Amino acid sequence: MQETKKLTKRQRAVIEDLFTSELEDEEVLARHNVAPALYSRWLGDERFVEQFERRIAQAYHASRVTLARYAPVAAGKLITLTDCEKEETARKACLDIVTFNAVPAAAAQSAAPREAQTPSNVELPPEVASRLLTALTETNDES
Repeated sequence: MQETKKLTKRQRAVIEDLFTSELEDEEVLARHNVAPALYSRWLGDERFVEQFERRIAQAYHASRVTLARYAPVAAGKLITLTDCEKEETARKACLDIVTFNAVPAAAAQSAAPREAQTPSNVELPPEVASRLLTALTETNDES
């Protein structure tokens, strides 16, 4: 069985720049003197594509970690906005809270039963619930 070859230094450098530099794809290729035809051949190379896809997966994972890290801060700010003097801002914050999908796509496929993931199981502090109901009632009255 033939051992697969590793990526060249130039291929690794191109992948690195595609994911870490502020340059557009064409600029990255020009920076490394990679012709479009050569890049097309690389995209047909399973080793290159595998590494490329791995970097995409890592980038998405890093994004999900960042979003998860700041979710409590965003939730806190939304809760604070429900008490805003500007009625429209408070109303929008309430609606955002009510319609927020707290279950990321990956977690939705977990072993937890679907009914355990519904908003009906979530308890809000009474003052927040009251503000939400008031905002929703005011919205219905205006219609």
